[in-house]
Amino acid sequence: MKFFKPTLVAVALLSVAACQESTKEEAMTAENQAPVLETEVQKQAYGLGAYIGMNMQRNLVQQEKLGVALEKELIVRGFVDSINEKAVIEKEEIQALLMNLEQTMKTKQQEMAVKEAEASLAEGQQFLAENAKKEGVKVTESGIQYLVLTDSEGEKPVATDTVKVHYKGTFLNGDTFDSSYERGEPAVFPLNRVIRGWTEGVQLMSVGSKYKFTIPSDLAYGPNGNPPSIPGNSVLEFEIELLEIKKADPVPQVGDQPSTEE
Repeated sequence: MKFFKPTLVAVALLSVAACQESTKEEAMTAENQAPVLETEVQKQAYGLGAYIGMNMQRNLVQQEKLGVALEKELIVRGFVDSINEKAVIEKEEIQALLMNLEQTMKTKQQEMAVKEAEASLAEGQQFLAENAKKEGVKVTESGIQYLVLTDSEGEKPVATDTVKVHYKGTFLNGDTFDSSYERGEPAVFPLNRVIRGWTEGVQLMSVGSKYKFTIPSDLAYGPNGNPPSIPGNSVLEFEIELLEIKKADPVPQVGDQPSTEE
């Protein structure tokens, strides 16, 4: 999570008394008047303010989810006071306040991450147990579950090969978190450089086949997840289409000599 810039965070911690009713009334009057945006410079000035506001709003929403609610009126008042060099909190105190706020947010983030990971683990275990009973679903010794969507005969890759695939990755609720189809371009990568579930699962496939894999969290991103997109202990589902295998170059053996034949 990105936190407020120092000059914006600190002023949000001004006392409520600093935000007087007269100031609120003046702000409301100003809000009701359309800004004058006749020149490019005026639009740029307004755009800068709007950009700051949009970023501020995103931060406020994120912080509220973690249980920290900052008053918008104080943020606006503090921002204006700072621009006019009338801030009522000294720079040294602002820095201390920011450090405290930063630590508070980190602590709350960690607490939420632990709760989400625990809930995700329980949900994933239940889903795997039920999914394994579905018709056509096979389970490997390691726990990977897969369903053959399109079968094919032919060569299968080994872990040291580079493969070309189309794929879509989804959470258990069906939301897509990654997709080569959406990007409009297949992915190419060494099979031993991805999550364990992929390395093992894709080796079951032949070129031209398409499988649906359900990968337990310990064969995916584990308890830590892959922030910010994948929470800890997430069971993930992938539809994978194997398009091509690019064999690894043979490793020279000790004692091999280059050929001298012409």
